[in-house]
Amino acid sequence: MRFPATLPIPEEVLEIARTLEQAGYEAWCVGGALRDALLGDPHSDYDLATSATPDEVQALFRRTAAVGLKYGTVGVLDRRRTMHEVTTFRRDVSTDGRHAVVAYGVALEDDLARRDFTINAIAYHPLRHEWRDPFGGAEDLERGVLRAVGDPAQRFREDYLRILRALRFAARFGLAIEPATWKAIRAATSGLTQLSAERVRDEWFKGTKTARSLPDLVGLWSSSGAAAIWLPELEPERLAALPSPPLLQPPARDPVIFTVLLCRDPVGVLRRLKASNAEIDRATALVAGPLSPVGADESAVRHWLAMVGKASEDLVTVATIRSGRLPDWAGTVRRVQERGDPLTRSDLAITGSDLVSLGVSGPRVGEILTRLLDQVLENPALNTRDALLTLARELV
Repeated sequence: MRFPATLPIPEEVLEIARTLEQAGYEAWCVGGALRDALLGDPHSDYDLATSATPDEVQALFRRTAAVGLKYGTVGVLDRRRTMHEVTTFRRDVSTDGRHAVVAYGVALEDDLARRDFTINAIAYHPLRHEWRDPFGGAEDLERGVLRAVGDPAQRFREDYLRILRALRFAARFGLAIEPATWKAIRAATSGLTQLSAERVRDEWFKGTKTARSLPDLVGLWSSSGAAAIWLPELEPERLAALPSPPLLQPPARDPVIFTVLLCRDPVGVLRRLKASNAEIDRATALVAGPLSPVGADESAVRHWLAMVGKASEDLVTVATIRSGRLPDWAGTVRRVQERGDPLTRSDLAITGSDLVSLGVSGPRVGEILTRLLDQVLENPALNTRDALLTLARELV
């Protein structure tokens, strides 16, 4: 793979690089932005690596943020208040599989040597337009190979999260994991128990959203042994029952929905991964269902919407993924929602206070409101104050 002569680096990034270079420090673009640019998917999220220490970076720029000082990273705010990460060249002094103690005062090549995979160990000088690729990352991209930098076993011992990153990158870019790297992954999966649930969740979510092939991602999690440790509920065979509509393709995939589709007890999975309460609630509602209305007529759809509440959109998505097309009743759902038909007791034209004025008290108030809602779900035209009071008097 030939390197392009130049890359379209944003002016704000160039200004940071110029400031560092004019002060006597090296400044190189590094990271995933270079990899993606070589793959024809350029973006503006360029990170910089520099020979300046964090203290020196903070002294050079007026607006900075301590986004990862103990790892050598300073966030530099440009004139548009966009943050760019500037990280000091570093090498690992010691690691425990989760955290690293780093040392500064090293060269760019030393910094690239501590990175996870060759495709992420490429550097580009944004002012001189020079490339550095000491580990053959561009060639690996061209060959479609994911390979660890240096000794793969050592790379994974340094940070076991790299195992999950390997699975994600391989599935995202359609790369074959190089045999020695794969052997080291299989040998190191027990170390995944040292990771925090949040880091595992982030990798699972990113993987489901970005994988070029979802079966490849699920297969890699299973065959590597990662699923046995963190996602034992993952059932790869469930994918065989799913067609491939656009909702199965990146970036439209919703990780909560696909956790529900691919795992038994998805609520338990999301709790283990310390997902947000909102994400757990979504999964709970999807499991509870019902998955679809009993019919496509408006009355059936209104009753269904009243039962599932905010989960309706997710349930339509699940039904679409499972059948490969939008379900027949989805159009009715849209019409009912756009029209604003009453679906809950709070949508009724009368309240519990109105029933109390009729002499109703205690639990009976709620029971009557529920019965009135049932009738309104059948016929929304009944949702007027006079009509509901008349019906209420018949129920008192």
